[in-house]
Amino acid sequence: MDLPMINPKDTPGQMLTLENIAALSEEVRELAAERDAVILAHNYQVPEVQDVADFVGDSLGLSREAAATDASMIAFCGVHFMAETASILCPDKTVLIPDPDAGCSLADSINADQLRAWKAQHPGALAVMYVNTTAEVKAETDYCVTSSNAVKVVEHIYAEHGDDTEILFGPDMFLGAFVEKQLGRRLNVWDGECHVHAGIRPADIDRVRGEHPGADFLIHPECGCTTNVMEYVASGDVDAEGVHMLSTGGMLDYAANAKPGETVIVATETGMLYPLSLAAPDTEFIAANEAASCRYMKMITLTNLRDGLRDGVFEVKVAQQVADRARLPIERMVAIG
Repeated sequence: MDLPMINPKDTPGQMLTLENIAALSEEVRELAAERDAVILAHNYQVPEVQDVADFVGDSLGLSREAAATDASMIAFCGVHFMAETASILCPDKTVLIPDPDAGCSLADSINADQLRAWKAQHPGALAVMYVNTTAEVKAETDYCVTSSNAVKVVEHIYAEHGDDTEILFGPDMFLGAFVEKQLGRRLNVWDGECHVHAGIRPADIDRVRGEHPGADFLIHPECGCTTNVMEYVASGDVDAEGVHMLSTGGMLDYAANAKPGETVIVATETGMLYPLSLAAPDTEFIAANEAASCRYMKMITLTNLRDGLRDGVFEVKVAQQVADRARLPIERMVAIG
């Protein structure tokens, strides 16, 4: 299995060798200890960054770790909105991101002005926004969700506020469609997407089904193939027992119980193959689309992580008036689980 490694642009004139990676990793760990820093890394990060982190997980898990840490500094190896979330939850801590340009196409698909206008068109509705949004959008939100708890949060809202509650769900339209399918009811869903997950199309599933008959499917709800796969299951064309709509954290839970020798097709960002292979080394995990790699996630490297810890850059700090409003929907997300 080919896994993405460190970006050669960070080491002019040469590719990092295993010895270079080992030396950089040791330097990163020493700097983290000196700075009283905890290193948090998303599952989509390159392998060597995951290996040096104190905690690797999905958005919900990283939010919980950020909120719980006693460290005075957080080095966030992920994209910008994730570092913002850590800053909101930990206003007294220094939050660094190794590359400030590590953005998110999904977070860019809605801004605060657009959300305010949408809310004005639906007075009384509750705004439920994916955690993959900016701090300013979260400040206009009633509840945040992740892919692992979106269904649970919406169920909670109906239980607490009544079955006739109007919900504005965004910005990911594929996750919104998944929640609608699971609950059997309509939501107002924003027309946004993650460009990487949206690029995993039904044709990819058809192809890998033919190449690996009988393999289980692990499918992230953000993927552009989710609706079609649910239709395959409903029609009996695909065995429901072999299809698992899971967050990245849910995929790791699956891997912990995988049977040795199995082949499993994974529809999400390709960085996820690395932690899955660590969790279940005797299981073959195959990308549904090998091109599904997020260039923003891959902007974080050992080199700029080392530089960030050494030089104290680049700090992510959310303005207090925004953070105070954005904290409530995030805390609701973490509390609901």
